[in-house]
Order: sequence, then structure tokens, then C-alpha cells
Amino acid sequence: MNDIRLSLCVITKNEENNIEKVLDCVKSIAFERIVVDTGSTDRTIERIKRAGAQVFNFEWIYDFSAAKNFAIEKATGDWILSLDADEYYSYEDARRLIEFLGQIDREQETKERINAVSCMLVNVDDNGRPMTKSTAVRVFRNIPEIRFKGAVHEQITVEKSNILHNDEFMIIHTGYSESAHKKTGKAQRNIALLRTELTKKPHDLTIKAYLANSLSMSESKENRDEAESLFNEIMSNSNGAAVNNFLRIKMYIYLINKYINETVDMQKSEEICRKALKEFPWSVDFEYLLATILQKKNMYNEAWEHLKSCEANLLSHPNPDDSIMIPADPTILFSQMIIMAKNMGDIENVVLYSTHVLTLDKTRKSVLGPCIATLIYYKVSESEITGLLSNIYDMNDPGDLLFIANTAREHGAIGFANHIKNMRR
Repeated sequence: MNDIRLSLCVITKNEENNIEKVLDCVKSIAFERIVVDTGSTDRTIERIKRAGAQVFNFEWIYDFSAAKNFAIEKATGDWILSLDADEYYSYEDARRLIEFLGQIDREQETKERINAVSCMLVNVDDNGRPMTKSTAVRVFRNIPEIRFKGAVHEQITVEKSNILHNDEFMIIHTGYSESAHKKTGKAQRNIALLRTELTKKPHDLTIKAYLANSLSMSESKENRDEAESLFNEIMSNSNGAAVNNFLRIKMYIYLINKYINETVDMQKSEEICRKALKEFPWSVDFEYLLATILQKKNMYNEAWEHLKSCEANLLSHPNPDDSIMIPADPTILFSQMIIMAKNMGDIENVVLYSTHVLTLDKTRKSVLGPCIATLIYYKVSESEITGLLSNIYDMNDPGDLLFIANTAREHGAIGFANHIKNMRR
């Protein structure tokens, strides 16, 4: 690992709550850690220095690529790791990353051909649960021809044939959580920058797609209406296919969800969903959304078939490139399968998929409660329900028992809640 000279490059502005985490996560593998600050007024710089990293000042010129390229120019390592201040690796994944770079450079063929590495980037919510995922290039050789371009939503200039993907390590991104958006105002910042870019390139559909994506996350109805208009413009444009897959998928998902809960537009939602499936036939996201639409139309059997197909695709391709919703959080899929099984009176699958979800996250009251209520409705005995739950919860743990009892009571299963309560004595 010592043979790999890896330079961490980060740009910051008022990131006192995040900066130490990103600097610490790669401390054991980085040859040097470089931070370029663009005008912090909080304790960011103090914490950078406390972490032992180098810090340089850069006057903000409303251009993320300019700041990131400035950081690269300060780096002396052979490889660059470019992370945002609200991104980080686990310590184990950081170790995997440096070992992977060592493998690339030890083999002559990959050493000559591979100039960059991509991995999974997972956006998490305030509870650390995955929201969406994408593929991101954050590691690349320190060579002059590789630089960032684009004032906002900057992209790295490296040929796809020179990128090697690895799913064994992932970047965790906290910046799209609800609290982060409210605190940092990133959406408003990006909207302003993208509007400026659009005045320079008024026909650029990719800029419009990024702008629409930022507008769609706004609480303003006016902004969301503008996002819808831009997305529809891109969808109807013959050159719309030139917009990258990640943005097109987000566009489709936004429009489908926009119409899916409006009865009058249910058919429109289905049409968009089927169009998206034709474009991305292996996307578990659109298979899942189509099943949701069919369920709302009481077409349970067809909806169930789509969910099973979705599950099969997820099992065979756990990290598909053209999906962002389901692979990041498979409990979304399993939760929908619980609802569908309940509608069909299929108690066996209610139990099966409830178990899947609770095995992944046993704190989900929204799954545990309805599962208990359904089992009681179908006359399953309290002892049998307790036996099923013992595969997930520790029935000797007062905390687990209290959680089960409270959840059961909240979902109307008072008798079962009392049964669990008596087990605590």
C-alpha cells in the first residue's frame, strides 16, 4: 500500500460539521490531504489544521471545476482522490480502495490502460439509510489531461474505456439529506449557478436536466412546476437521449411519481413508466413503479409478476448501472411486496417479505406493525407470531420486547401487545 501515493483533494466552504470526517476516513491511506477553502466563515479552517491537512485559499468564482482543478494542481501524488466535504469512505472501504489501486499498478495491462476508478456513491438520509445511488468517478491518475469541467455538476474528463469500476467500496454522501439541504441551501445555490450556465448555453439539454433536477427538490410549487415543464421539454426533444442516463432516470421517476397519485393522470403515469421501461428494460426502478400503478388499478396479479421480476433482476444484478432507487434500499421493494401480498390474501408472502425487511432493519415499525396485525387477522396464534419474531428479535432483551409491544399497540393489536408485555415480567 505504501507504493501508492494517493492525494486526497477536497474543496470546502463552511463545512465545520463534515470536514474532519472526510479527512479522517483516508488518513491511513493518503500520501497527502489537500483542502482548498473557498471562503469559510465558520471553524472549517481551524478543524482542517487540527486534522493535520494542508489548506489553501481560493477566491470563489462560482465555478466548482475551477476550485477542484486548483486543488489538483497542488497535489503531488500519483493518484487523486477527489471527495466533497460531505462524502466519506468507511475505514474498511478506504483500505479496499488503496489495495485496488495497488492491483491496477502491479499489472502492466491495467497500469497502461486504466486512468480512473469508479465506485458506488450512496446518498443517505438523516438516519443513515440509503435514498439513492449512482456510479461516481472520484479516483483518477494525476495527469494533466484529467481535469474537471462545468461550473456546476462538474464532470471529470476521462474516457470511459480508461475507467475501471469496482463495487467493493462505496462513498457515503450525506449532502442530500433533508437537514443538509435546509442548512446549506445547496439546491438554491445550484439553481442560481445553473441558471447562469443556461444563459450562456440556452439550448443545452443537460444543463436543463440538472436545473430541473434541482428545482424538483424545492419546496416551492413554482419551482416544481418549472421542473416538470423542463423535464417534459427534454422528454419530447429528439435530442433528449443525449442527456446522461442518471438524469434521464431521475426525470422519469419524478414525472411518474408526480402523476401516480393523481387519479386523472394515472394513465399518463403508466404511459411514462412503460416508455421508461423500453429505454431501460433492466431497471428495477421502473418495474417497481409500474407494479405500484397496477396495484392502484387493482390489477394485483400483474403487479405481483412485475415485483417478482424486479426482485429477480435485483438478485442477479445487485448494483445495476441504470437504477437509483431500489438497489440503494431493497426494503422499498420488499415493503411494496408486503402490501401486494396482503391485498391478495397471501399471508405466506406477507411473512416472508416482512422478514426480509426486518432482517435488514428491525426498527421499521411500518413493516412490523402491519405484519403483526395481518397475522392476527388470519387467526395465527400469539405463540406462533412470537416464534416468527424470535428469528429477528431477541425475546430475552427487554428493549426488543418493548419495541414489539409498543408497535403492536400502535397498530391495534392490543391483545398481542399485552402478551409481549407479560413476557417482560
